[in-house]
Amino acid sequence: MRTSRTGRTLAALAAMLAGVALTAGAPADPLQVDRVVLMMRHGIRPPTKAQPMPIGTAAAAWPTWSVKPGWLTEHGASAIVAVADFDRIGFIKAGLLPLTDCPTRIALLADSDQRTIATAASYAKGVAPGCSLTIEHRPQDEPDPMFNPIESGQAPLDPARAAAAIDAAVGPRGIAATERGMKPLLIRLDRVLCGSATATCGVAREPTTIRPATATSRPKLGGALDRASTAAQILLLEYAEGKPANEVGWGRATASDIAAFGAFHALEFRLLARPPYIATRNLAGLSPRIATWLTDEAPTAPKVALIAGHDTNVANLAGVLGLHWNVPGIAADDPVPGGAIQLERLTDGKGNHYVRASYRAQSLSELRAATAKTPYHKVLPIAGCKARGIDGLCTLSDFLAKLRG
Repeated sequence: MRTSRTGRTLAALAAMLAGVALTAGAPADPLQVDRVVLMMRHGIRPPTKAQPMPIGTAAAAWPTWSVKPGWLTEHGASAIVAVADFDRIGFIKAGLLPLTDCPTRIALLADSDQRTIATAASYAKGVAPGCSLTIEHRPQDEPDPMFNPIESGQAPLDPARAAAAIDAAVGPRGIAATERGMKPLLIRLDRVLCGSATATCGVAREPTTIRPATATSRPKLGGALDRASTAAQILLLEYAEGKPANEVGWGRATASDIAAFGAFHALEFRLLARPPYIATRNLAGLSPRIATWLTDEAPTAPKVALIAGHDTNVANLAGVLGLHWNVPGIAADDPVPGGAIQLERLTDGKGNHYVRASYRAQSLSELRAATAKTPYHKVLPIAGCKARGIDGLCTLSDFLAKLRG
């Protein structure tokens, strides 16, 4: 266990703290942050399958990776440590973590995939260096209903309500019109995937479909937009991993291409994960834990809590709260590897509680460098809330009602 830091570290920390603040509110009745919950996507990983996409999607073999499909990479772990160190500075400034001792009022929860467990471990290393923190998770690869309550049957969907939610997100012209609107970007993506071999190659040849939800399965894209979303994510991960330029999209994908292609991934979440009905149901396993962390007044209750999950979990919470972000180098609203929705409970002098949301993530260039010198960190208005005359600030009771749906 670590009990103190060197004088050099303390001096550097003090200098950094001067520019960091988490509190907000009117001077006459200031708001103090006393709880923080982060819903974070895991860090950088390879594609989740050994054959990343169906044969014929790309003209050449996909680049190789140093770890198993879907596992957190060493570079990804370093990027998580870096962003956790950034968070640590803010938490200390807010009085949520001790300056010198190991924290005791911190909770770390991870899904059971290797990449989420390893992400939580890397975050622990950065947020509490030299300390030994407990990470709550099921045995690796054992499904956790908390993260998949629809598939586990704990939060079954009403297929009719799910269909109505998807139809509203797609719009009256249907998914074919959505695909037509993305056609120029599909052509641009196929040029990266295929080079000049476009006749029998690429993602744009199969029409987009939406497989309806059942009681225990979420709706799913198929066809062009589905494959474009997967390809866009793989290219982003190649770049973020720091692969040589000639391995990122076979040397044909620039950083600006990757930012543009991310619109496919963000679109998939807008259609299938953000609609509030589906989002609330898929959060049903994690929402009670979030609510407990924000309301528990026990002397030992965590002041900082982290959920190391997936892009779907982040998109679900964003959909419930109506949150939108724009991280440099990343498509708008696309959940970033290691990016997190940060929920802060703020308390006024009379003991009234409020909740504020923000999004914190490394830019694409910082992910590639595995640094977090100036991450994107922006307060985002929670839709439908206005407390203390501040748009987007929720009372705690209103926030909890939103989580329940």
